[in-house]
Amino acid sequence: MAIQLGVTLRNARINAVESTVGTSPKLQIRTGAQPANCAAADSGTLLAELTLPSDWANAASSGASTLAGTWTGTASGTGTAAHFRLKDSAGTTCHMQGSVGQGTGDLSLDNTSIVSGQTVNVTTWTTTDGNA
Repeated sequence: MAIQLGVTLRNARINAVESTVGTSPKLQIRTGAQPANCAAADSGTLLAELTLPSDWANAASSGASTLAGTWTGTASGTGTAAHFRLKDSAGTTCHMQGSVGQGTGDLSLDNTSIVSGQTVNVTTWTTTDGNA
């Protein structure tokens, strides 16, 4: 039998993500496969680096949190978005990474075919605590 957590504890764990990452983190949108883990070096080409709002995640509900505010920025590279890395406000420490899609993926964009200079819009992002 697996350990199960109550919703209050799951919400607290998810809310700890935003407080640990900090305010105004950098969201990097990149090409190619994501690295093996957050400690590994960046991979792919950096297409856009968005500075997220100071309060960038909604309070957790039912063990999940979604994006708060508007996540948008200007592309600095050209290519197909495939993964993201969420870093601290200095853009140095990776705290989270995942897949990128258009209507799919761990993070969804309005368009994964990115051209330098275009506006990049994140349409959905949800993180869910385990032990559901």
